Amino acid sequence: MTRTGGAGAGVGRRLLREAGAARPYLAGTVALGLVLTGLILAQAGLLATALADAARGVGAAALAGPIALLLAVLVARAISVYGGEVTALRAAAAVKGQLRSRLIRNVLDLGPAWLAENRAGAITTLTTSGLDALDPYFARYLPQLVLAVAVPVAVLVRVTAADWLSGLIIALTLPLIPVFAVLIGLRTKAQASRQWQLLGRLSGHFLDVVQGLPTLKIFGRASAQERVISDVTSQYRASIMATLRVAFLSALVLELSAALATALVAVEVGIRLLYGHLGYSTALLVLLLTPEAFLPVRAAGAQFHASAEGKAAARHAFEILDTPAAAGPRPPGGSPVPDLRTETITLNGVTVVYPDRAEPILDQVSLAIRPGELITLTGRNGAGKTTLLNLLLRFAPAASGQVDVGGIDLADVPVDSWRAQLAWLPQHPWLFPWSVAENIALGAPLAGRAEIERAAALAGAAGFIEALPDGYDTQLDERALRLSAGQRQKIALARLFLRDAPLVLLDEPTAHLDPVSAAEIDSAIGTLMAGRTVILVTHRASAARQPGRMVVVCDGRVTEPGPGHAMALIPVVPVDPAITESAAPAPTASIEAR
Repeated sequence: MTRTGGAGAGVGRRLLREAGAARPYLAGTVALGLVLTGLILAQAGLLATALADAARGVGAAALAGPIALLLAVLVARAISVYGGEVTALRAAAAVKGQLRSRLIRNVLDLGPAWLAENRAGAITTLTTSGLDALDPYFARYLPQLVLAVAVPVAVLVRVTAADWLSGLIIALTLPLIPVFAVLIGLRTKAQASRQWQLLGRLSGHFLDVVQGLPTLKIFGRASAQERVISDVTSQYRASIMATLRVAFLSALVLELSAALATALVAVEVGIRLLYGHLGYSTALLVLLLTPEAFLPVRAAGAQFHASAEGKAAARHAFEILDTPAAAGPRPPGGSPVPDLRTETITLNGVTVVYPDRAEPILDQVSLAIRPGELITLTGRNGAGKTTLLNLLLRFAPAASGQVDVGGIDLADVPVDSWRAQLAWLPQHPWLFPWSVAENIALGAPLAGRAEIERAAALAGAAGFIEALPDGYDTQLDERALRLSAGQRQKIALARLFLRDAPLVLLDEPTAHLDPVSAAEIDSAIGTLMAGRTVILVTHRASAARQPGRMVVVCDGRVTEPGPGHAMALIPVVPVDPAITESAAPAPTASIEAR
């Protein structure tokens, strides 16, 4: 996962900057904190007065008014605490919703190439339970932070006004608690970050193992993965226990510091009260307010530990948000959108470099893709064929060179408008655990049942779909593993028939099928060939015998063998970018949804 310096520093400040939608709630939390501060002073003053009057023998009738007022203050204090927590929780919900939307959008823009290098399970954990851990930060830590600033200052001013010596002692001892809290907090921050990294590693590895469990069982590697998961789980458990030990140590230190400071004030107040150097009412006020000065600071230190996991998750979220998308920055909404039915796509000396490779995967590639053309890309594995498709899908950025579409730089075209004109059929289309009809409808979410059935018929899928127990309403299991590879490919192909896109990209759609299934897919793909630009990645010799342009990709460069070696591009139906490979399920679904 890409890491940036800005993401790791000042997470709290950045969370507040990100909380645009939550600012009214945060303002309410601060206002209620200030109200609570005033109520604390009022409560101590009323209680000290009532106790002093009672000690002097004042009658019950005279005490009724102050006691009633004291009860009202206590009720108001409880309401303020409750209201502050409610507004803080709403602020947390607003921030989490905003962060989740931006995080998912940026992951989609980063594309499958980036996602393949970062565990999908870890990102899923981050966007769900990870961001949920921000609740303690907003609902507990931030309100306590406001009180930790407002209450000690107000108490110090009030105590100093009543008794300067007690105020001086509080002023000298109060800073010790924040100092200890910071020292322990640095250790807690490191532990929480390590704990979160282990959780992300565990989640990602566990998801990979579950998805590949059939293959692991076949090759007898399930036991080895059990040991790996057990090791990571043990490390995670040890990390949690280490974090808890630091939290308990923090609570001990903060409580001990506050208790000693309070005891010091109590001793000097008691001695002066004993010798008559301090009034009874003043002594009560000081003794009642002194614990209130230390309580918010101690509570803020304790809540810091509860919020550490949320801040660690937010730090990782900011790292992803700070990673530049392959599609580049989004241009203004009024940017021109070329029509791929009439415009030529021209690659001018384009170079694509992956961060983990020293050599470029595409090197100074120049290629013209004219409307209605059939282009077949061939070459050995790793030559750069899929990268060329990723470049057109804007999943991989060009390190140098330029892609022009009708004289317009592709980087200036809004990515959503561009992808809306593309149809993509990867080697392993993702099928969701929904009904067959809902899976096909990903190609056009507003399509009716008649259109879905027609698309299935064109894709050659109607026969086996109707033979399923509930036909088009049959619920598929995870990844539709009960269907054959050819059947899954036909359902994905039906999505293409449901859309109308001028540029069709096919990444070896029949590579893993038997000859009969491959022939059926080829026949279905050919149905909607007319009027579309088609680019096919294939190793199949049968495709080379059909008319069209053949482009050979070798070591990052492209060559055209000439007319004698012409190859046909198998016609295909448009598909939404939502249909994506199993290796990148998250971008798949979301791109379509956009």
